[in-house]
Amino acid sequence: MLYGLRCGQAVFERRRQDIRRIGHDAALAPELSELLRWAAGAGVPCRQEPERELSARAESNQHEGLVLDVMPRRWLPAKELGARLAREPGLVVALDRVRNPQNIGAILRSAAFFGARAVVLGAPAPHPGLTALSQRVAEGGAEHLELCRTTDLADTLGRLRAQGLRVIGADAHANTELGALHPAGSSVLVLGHEREGLSPRIKAQCSSLVAIRGSGALESLNVAVAAGVLLAALARPPATP
Repeated sequence: MLYGLRCGQAVFERRRQDIRRIGHDAALAPELSELLRWAAGAGVPCRQEPERELSARAESNQHEGLVLDVMPRRWLPAKELGARLAREPGLVVALDRVRNPQNIGAILRSAAFFGARAVVLGAPAPHPGLTALSQRVAEGGAEHLELCRTTDLADTLGRLRAQGLRVIGADAHANTELGALHPAGSSVLVLGHEREGLSPRIKAQCSSLVAIRGSGALESLNVAVAAGVLLAALARPPATP
């Protein structure tokens, strides 16, 4: 179950074959005209639904007038992700025990905006995956990213590093500052738990640790804000002599 206008439109653009049912607010019909025409032609159930019904199906009042039943996304195996990056360099975001759906959604949005190829969700136990709220907050960004999850992020990072990827960990206490980043080839940006940061095992797999310096009034940024700042730095073109 997915909800949100931009989220739903991105699903339609990227994997419309996965849509199984559409519920929408009557007022959105003009904006959803292409989706509704497609649904009629493809035989996908589609109906106008009142606010209370949309909220009940979404289990949220943040549906923005569009709720979709869709087939689940395929999770990309870590080994396959490494093979793809070996063929075509790119930027990956890895999340170490980041669980807050609002933060995850904001990170996905920034990752897609700055052209990252994939997001890896890591936890000591199977990561629950992406909630509908995370995907709504991502405003369609999740549909532009490959998704991978692992029960041993440190091991996965070690394997990616062995394949030549640079693993950059965000750490408020690191000596290297943001301005020292010189992106080249494939990189993995690792962001840690909202309160605890990166675990020792994850830090041990990082090629480098980088900090974002502020005024000193606060120790660190929110993890989603930090992700946007670091992704902007990694996505910038190399400086010309």
